[in-house]
Amino acid sequence: MPAYLQYPEWLSPVVIPGLPIRWYGLMYLVAFTVAYLLLRYQLREQKIEVDQDTVLNLFFWGIIGLLLGARVFAALVYDPSGRYLTAPWLIFWPFDSQGEFTGLQGMSYHGGLLGAVIAGVLYLKRHKLSVLEWGDMIVAGIPLGFMFGRIGNFINGELYGRVTTSAIGMMFPHARRLDTRNPWVAEIAEAHGIEYTAGELINLPRHPSQLYQAFLEGFALWAILWFFVRKRKPFHGFVLASYLIGYGVLRFIAEYFREPDEGLEFPLQLSGRPNPPELFVSPLNITTGQILSGLMVIAGALMLAVLWYRRQNAPKVQTFEAVPPSKPKRKRRKGKRHK
Repeated sequence: MPAYLQYPEWLSPVVIPGLPIRWYGLMYLVAFTVAYLLLRYQLREQKIEVDQDTVLNLFFWGIIGLLLGARVFAALVYDPSGRYLTAPWLIFWPFDSQGEFTGLQGMSYHGGLLGAVIAGVLYLKRHKLSVLEWGDMIVAGIPLGFMFGRIGNFINGELYGRVTTSAIGMMFPHARRLDTRNPWVAEIAEAHGIEYTAGELINLPRHPSQLYQAFLEGFALWAILWFFVRKRKPFHGFVLASYLIGYGVLRFIAEYFREPDEGLEFPLQLSGRPNPPELFVSPLNITTGQILSGLMVIAGALMLAVLWYRRQNAPKVQTFEAVPPSKPKRKRRKGKRHK
């Protein structure tokens, strides 16, 4: 019996064979719906009067900004080939070189966040709504929606993790094959009892990092923000800053299990030891995703510091207690003395 898990054979990225409907796109719809419903719940909970069209339009423009930012960022930052620079129309071209419909493959979370923030801020400013107050409500529900996006990655069999000898490692059918002439490849294959011929390219079990991220950056972060942070926030913007810090920290951790994108493996190799992208060697070898996540943590911390400073140094409004009017003294009437 192999000491690893097999990727479920019954899973297919296509919802209905022959139709251009994929689980990944469907999971995006589920994610947006969940975030929208949780925002509506908070509006009712806080008794904020706003018409439904305003909320729908906010989500519409936020989704447009998210999709544009996620796709452009993925194409220009996470694709080292440079083909999108010479043919930028391919960024939004949903067909492969054989003309087969593939959808928009490759979306960057960090780029999507940036695009959604820009679109959301512009919309809220235009309609004279508090960016910090609404930002708190929106990000309180986003991680739960994000969870479904990572499940979509798992169904696609993409964004798999690094090679592992752990029993919870999973054999992804479309993972990159590895050369058994590398000693570490042969060693891990033997540890799992995988037979091979010397010099053969073989598949190895990997961390199901999509599911790790679905739990850490999705469910766990949502539970913390929803049940603890938002109910105890001392000022507007606190939940938003906590989201930036929380996501950045959890994504930084999850990146140790996820295989880095090809061509952008380790911009910072502080350990000084060679690190194949498929293998965890040292926590000091930092990926592009970890650098971006670290910037999120710094941005969230600076935001907390600024908002806290503003709160502490806000001019105090003096209040005067109403003093009840004093009762007039009653004059004693002088009466005649009776002797």
